[in-house]
Amino acid sequence: MTVESNENKTQYVQEDTRRAVDAFENLDTDAKLGLLYLIYEKMGKSITPAAPTATDPNLAPLLLGNYYDLSEQEQLTIMRQIVNREATEYSRAYGSLRENNQLMVWFAWAQAMGNTVVGMPPNYQASETIQNLLAQVESLSFENQISMLRAIASQMGYTEVQPIPTQAETGKTASL
Repeated sequence: MTVESNENKTQYVQEDTRRAVDAFENLDTDAKLGLLYLIYEKMGKSITPAAPTATDPNLAPLLLGNYYDLSEQEQLTIMRQIVNREATEYSRAYGSLRENNQLMVWFAWAQAMGNTVVGMPPNYQASETIQNLLAQVESLSFENQISMLRAIASQMGYTEVQPIPTQAETGKTASL
């Protein structure tokens, strides 16, 4: 098990999960979006969804309300901005959410793709890299699939909130 740190969150993840997260991070923006689409397309089959009771859609009105009224090109631009951690209104709204609610946003968008959310291009063909990573995700246990999805979701969006340094980083122990 290793400790994962990024500018937003810290969590413990197993090595196979860490490798999947690292592989995801090495994809380009549109490949990340394509993989997320394929992952959510398999939800309930070979990929297990996060518990919907652990989320609150009311916390994301911009992302789960106003977003649906935008053009497909605007929606795609916003998705790319969130993946790229750009300092935009929608990316900040996403970055302010906890991991479960971030997953809920992607899940809601995936369920609406092709209807009220921009869908995949009809000629989309997943690259071998994406297909291999999808197979890697499918081979993870339920807990590791959720850990992987939380880890990648938490690495998206923009926030100015800085993590609290860990004891390992400061060399100081907490006092009571």
